[in-house]
Amino acid sequence: MDRDRTRERLSTEEFDLVVMGAGVIGARIAFEAAHAGAKVALIDARDFGSATSSASSKLIHGGLRYLQMYDFGLVHEAHQERAKLLDRIAPHLVKRLDFVIPVFKGGPHNVPMIAGAMLTYAALSGFRHSRSRMVGLKGAQRLIPALQGNGFRAAGVYEDAQTHDSRIVLATVQAAAQAGAAVINHLPVTELEITSGRVTGVRCDGLRIGAQQVINATGPWVDRIRLLEDPDAQPMARLSKGVHLVLDAPQEPWHAALTTPLPGGRVTFAVPWEGMLLLGTTDTEYLGDPAALAVTPDDVDTILAEAATGLPAELLARERIRYTFAGLRVLPKSDGTTSGAKREEVVRTGPAGMVSVAGGKLTTHRQIALKVLRHLPDFSQLGITDEPLPGQGQLPERPVEVEPRIWDHLTHLYGDRAAHVASLGLEPIHPDGPDIWGQVHQARSEEWALKVEDVIRRRTTLQIRGLATDDVRRRIAATLSAEPVLQSVDGP
Repeated sequence: MDRDRTRERLSTEEFDLVVMGAGVIGARIAFEAAHAGAKVALIDARDFGSATSSASSKLIHGGLRYLQMYDFGLVHEAHQERAKLLDRIAPHLVKRLDFVIPVFKGGPHNVPMIAGAMLTYAALSGFRHSRSRMVGLKGAQRLIPALQGNGFRAAGVYEDAQTHDSRIVLATVQAAAQAGAAVINHLPVTELEITSGRVTGVRCDGLRIGAQQVINATGPWVDRIRLLEDPDAQPMARLSKGVHLVLDAPQEPWHAALTTPLPGGRVTFAVPWEGMLLLGTTDTEYLGDPAALAVTPDDVDTILAEAATGLPAELLARERIRYTFAGLRVLPKSDGTTSGAKREEVVRTGPAGMVSVAGGKLTTHRQIALKVLRHLPDFSQLGITDEPLPGQGQLPERPVEVEPRIWDHLTHLYGDRAAHVASLGLEPIHPDGPDIWGQVHQARSEEWALKVEDVIRRRTTLQIRGLATDDVRRRIAATLSAEPVLQSVDGP
């Protein structure tokens, strides 16, 4: 379906549900409602997943550090969701990964405490996808060769998982479209339509989109949208800034990620991801405009200093940094530090009937979507679907003309559509990365990409690898403008 036809559909049809915000939660809400037979519109002011949902730590995890907050219910739920994502929903996008949590002399935890945490964490998963053990320095360095031995006491090793967050959002949007939802990006809402005291639609860019019910899943903008319904609405959320650095991969391959506890209950991550090393993250309150979020030199200093707790200086040299990014966690309104705030979602129904959701975790996004929908009378008895996301089918054999490195990259991002994407163009976009021109054509024709940023940041890994050069941007811009942007309702 092309963009003009989608706009026509939005302006002429009456929907059961309009979902504002197509991050991972909004996209899942749209999919679950459409799969249940509702007539759904999913709209986003920017690109799908362009805010919080593409700026995470890329982890699908139970949340080991939430044990010290006594959030056992959240950890258990996250474990259950992690297992389903790994086994059925999106195993091409979600991959298991071991984590090493070291105990250093003078650190915030001792060896018995970490050993107990390993057992509790595994038990809360039902011992499913949760192998754990304690190891000495040699065992830890077999997994992470760069791990420092100075002050080392022991380490716990446990199992979690990681993903490509932008692509899991996109796959969910595609699933919503396949279920019949009208989906569109780069369409900001300017006004809520309120009739007889009830929200009956939204207005955006000259369009009126009518609906029986409206959900506000706009992430960092959730309270701004709530003011359109009720100018006196008090904030339901607070924002926490999380910064990550992407570095060159270590010379000696890592076989696990590093989770180092910090004073105050936080941890620092060093995670092998997409052939690079991902460091993070910060957790500081953010009071500014979400659109103005940026990484500062102080943020970089903080992450490098915290990573140095367990890693050598040469690995953390500034010249090894390829890319930096910042995202905003949406947390329940509360007192105290953001790092100590609960990670559960908050759902509220406004005076005109709009349902707003704030907070939650990437790992539990399916359950959050279900909880939000159950706040609406038409969906109060809805059950969740375990239907796999697009791409989760039988992987084809690697075509002989496709290099193994490229094939691994394509099957990870596209699953059973990898051969189709390869057939659209095997030429590398940049010689130093695995992304190919077939991905650009796929992004334009079947993944709603309108802008260069959509392609380099969320449809490929170009920007996060530091490979989005001026030349690459110009060539992608020319490709995007070469012909109308058509969308396939069947998805890739």
